[in-house]
Amino acid sequence: MGTVEPVAPVKLIVAAITANDSIFQETRACLSQHFDKIDFESDPYAFDHTDYYQKEMGDGLSRHFLSFANLITPEKIADIKLFCNDLEHQFSINNKRRVNLDPGYVTLAKLVLATTKNQAHRIYLQQSIYAEITLKFFNKSFRPLKWTYPDYQQPASIDAFNQIRQAYLTQLKKSESGNHNLSYILTT
Repeated sequence: MGTVEPVAPVKLIVAAITANDSIFQETRACLSQHFDKIDFESDPYAFDHTDYYQKEMGDGLSRHFLSFANLITPEKIADIKLFCNDLEHQFSINNKRRVNLDPGYVTLAKLVLATTKNQAHRIYLQQSIYAEITLKFFNKSFRPLKWTYPDYQQPASIDAFNQIRQAYLTQLKKSESGNHNLSYILTT
């Protein structure tokens, strides 16, 4: 029989897409106010792997990845997705989003994203929010899965999540002395 262990905290991330840098800066400030200090911000890069958001959000879209200093428990991700959806709505004009926010979290083994879209590989959480493993960590780097979005597969994205994972690992090691479960996680 398996032993139930407390779950380790995880590293919150938010991926943002926007065509407007001032909207991104306002959104970033709201996220920082709500989730506390941002400890990683990727350089923006062109979001041109799909035209899915173009009609709603316009041309010249860019992608940003953020992570936050405070660790969370993984079960909070559904509520965080709902908060991000509300934030998207606050910044929308005439029911058209000007920013898209995809929250998730990094563990030592994976990147998990929260979504409102159900698919065969996604697990229902609550309140119409689902989760998917988007990247897995294997052989010293994050690796895509067959359903991983193309922009998450590109080297800049993989590098960003490897950096976020390294910061997360450092946080876990610093807190290891006060948490016996983390000792188990770090050695498996």
